[in-house]
Amino acid sequence: MITASHNPKQYNGFKIYGEDGGQMPPKESDLITSYIRKADDLFDIKAIPEQQLREQQIMNLIGEDVDAAYLEQVRTVNIDTDLVKTTGKSMKFVYTPLHGTGKVIARRALEMAGFSNYSVVPEQTIADPEFSTVPFPNPEFPQAFDLAKALGKKVDADVLIATDPDADRLGAAVRLPNGDYQLLTGNQIASVLLNYILTAKQNANELPANGRVVKSIVSTELATKIASSFGIETKNVLTGFKFIAEEIHNYETNHGHTFLFGFEESFGYLIRPFVRDKDAIQTVLLLAEVAAYYKNQGKTLYDGVQEMYAKYGYFTEKTVAKEFDGLDGKQKMANIMNTLRTNPITELAGHKVVRHADYSTATQTEADGSTTTIDLPKSNVLKYWFDDETWLAVRPSGTEPKIKFYLGLVDESEQAVQAKLNQFEKQLDIEINNLIND
Repeated sequence: MITASHNPKQYNGFKIYGEDGGQMPPKESDLITSYIRKADDLFDIKAIPEQQLREQQIMNLIGEDVDAAYLEQVRTVNIDTDLVKTTGKSMKFVYTPLHGTGKVIARRALEMAGFSNYSVVPEQTIADPEFSTVPFPNPEFPQAFDLAKALGKKVDADVLIATDPDADRLGAAVRLPNGDYQLLTGNQIASVLLNYILTAKQNANELPANGRVVKSIVSTELATKIASSFGIETKNVLTGFKFIAEEIHNYETNHGHTFLFGFEESFGYLIRPFVRDKDAIQTVLLLAEVAAYYKNQGKTLYDGVQEMYAKYGYFTEKTVAKEFDGLDGKQKMANIMNTLRTNPITELAGHKVVRHADYSTATQTEADGSTTTIDLPKSNVLKYWFDDETWLAVRPSGTEPKIKFYLGLVDESEQAVQAKLNQFEKQLDIEINNLIND
């Protein structure tokens, strides 16, 4: 797939998928990379003519038959089809494909399901590789919703939904009581979807005893708490949806678990595993249904999120990214990770570390010094758990010269968790600056 995904146009490149439709795991992708590195001059590689590629069936162009097969499976995503056919017709929402592929397939899926009362941002239906209307075509950022917000206020929309250019990530904004719109985080979207899925399955007596939710190690623990309340296990995997796809493959091979939902905090979700990557088209349909569910009760998606917090605790997450440009940037990043390994964090904002994990050695260490092995591939990630259920993960970016620091916190009220976040963030900033200046 040739795409810049949710990144600026300068990041245009390609994604490689395996035969099962999942992004290739490290072993296979490393093999491909090794062949690329053998080329002395990438511009001197001889290309086979397109006609010959087609004749030898080395290259096959995807046609309408694949779209039709996909849409047939997408029909199964919606849970309460009666609700969609009734409230789905009256609920107003705005959709924007952010100049990408969702402009065709998402609209076909919505109309097929029965959602007809939605508006599309006209300026962003244009296939534009320059992404001219946004600084970044990333539904994680508020600027990506500027045009959708303007249209939403004009048509009195309940929800704004955006998919990134290759339609694998999805973001949403919900209308507040004051008429303005608030962006939901990827963790909030995932949690409200998961809560709806598990509630619906339980009510229909269709919740499998061996069901499992799969998420990345840097995603919210609210999902774990929701799943646990339904008697469902949560499996944590490394960052990258290819690891969620691997987990699904293992379930289907070993028949030990039934996949129920997968997500990453970076606005990627998978509801039904007929594809093996995050899928914004599936998510558009189910999120619209969840919004219709709350509208049918005289509520909004915002109310749904607040109800979750009232029941399970007020969770919040924050990612802090520090960039390291220049020729010595990579070495600075390596030095910081090495320092954290030799001198692990033991306390932050007055809270003690009760255990920490080094995923590069697949080792988890408890406060008493005892260790256990982590059943995941080795990766350059560190994670700390504190005595108040706060956690901190440290991970160098795989595509940019930056280290990401992920914080996850929970408390009894929105005010309390925000105050705690401020304390941790302030102390973390001091720790990061000390690491940089050492």
